[in-house]
Amino acid sequence: MDKRRGAAFGLALVAALAASACESESGGGGGGGGGDDEGLKIAFLLPESQTTRYESFDRPLFEAAVEDQCPSGETCEVLYSNANQDAEQQQSQAEAAINNGADVLVLDPVDGDAAANIAATAAEQDIPVVAYDRSINDADIAYYVSFDNVTVGEVQAQSLVDRLAEQGVTSGNIVMINGGPTDPNAQEFNEGAHNVLDASGFTLQPEGNDFFTPDWEPENAQDFMDGQIADLGPTGFVGVYAANDGTAGGAISAMLAAGIDPLPPVTGQDAELAGIQRVVAGQQYMTVYKPIGPEAEKAAEVAIALAQGEEVEGDTTVDNGFGEIPTTLFDPVPVTAENVADTVVADEFWSIEDICTADYADACAAIGLQ
Repeated sequence: MDKRRGAAFGLALVAALAASACESESGGGGGGGGGDDEGLKIAFLLPESQTTRYESFDRPLFEAAVEDQCPSGETCEVLYSNANQDAEQQQSQAEAAINNGADVLVLDPVDGDAAANIAATAAEQDIPVVAYDRSINDADIAYYVSFDNVTVGEVQAQSLVDRLAEQGVTSGNIVMINGGPTDPNAQEFNEGAHNVLDASGFTLQPEGNDFFTPDWEPENAQDFMDGQIADLGPTGFVGVYAANDGTAGGAISAMLAAGIDPLPPVTGQDAELAGIQRVVAGQQYMTVYKPIGPEAEKAAEVAIALAQGEEVEGDTTVDNGFGEIPTTLFDPVPVTAENVADTVVADEFWSIEDICTADYADACAAIGLQ
């Protein structure tokens, strides 16, 4: 891993405290620009707080990056909102940010299709939109910054297949638990997973009818897994493809409640603390770590340039249905118990103290994480 990336990440978290002091919010998480024409106003619109990364990492890191990259002699204000998984609320928050003088919208959409309406509203005011982490479909947007989401699904699926091969398992049922049905990333994770699993010799369950977890809720994943255990039997599957750590946690809770021991390999994503602790404890085989610091820094860089009326070019382009959008895609990193220390700990994403609480001290010691 890039040591500079890890150092920058840690510095950004510290800087976020200073950045938040400059932020103005209205009640309920809406933007709060106050109508002042001076300085640059950047709206940062996140989709939900169910996934811990958004409030714990994306928000403070983006705010810190804006503060750090704000041009000399200029003032930069972040108008922050979280839509709590409500597309209509996100539309209202975007309109509030526009009314409060936002120069650019950095939008992580609740619904990649519905967010096209937000982009159209912004375009009417000549306000550029940056799609952050999730694509905005069929919309004229200025930039897209994310991870290679098809690759994420491929990494998850390949890790699962490889782990099963290590255990001498080359066939059987794999329960597939995908992400939220309105999240465009979930469709790409699913695509990547199918790229690997369809040719793997394993059978996906439910066969021919992929399940997408409403709102990414762990409870919904747990309910689905309960049904799969009832249908297939507690020994009727050899692995679980779960799209993120929340859905993995739901699946694992269902299996533990059913008395399944040992647990089969389970995938995840986001390197949430609970997910990492399950990886360390051997309940969850892997998660996908997506270094959010570089993503937030790039989004801030692009947003500031667009707010100043500059043109921006991507490292590549992605067709979102409207056209080829300038894009930056970062690479995901698979994390297992073997490389926790070299990834999330080395990058200061989580500390050993965060991970190795009393409940996980023995598991940490067993893998040399002390």
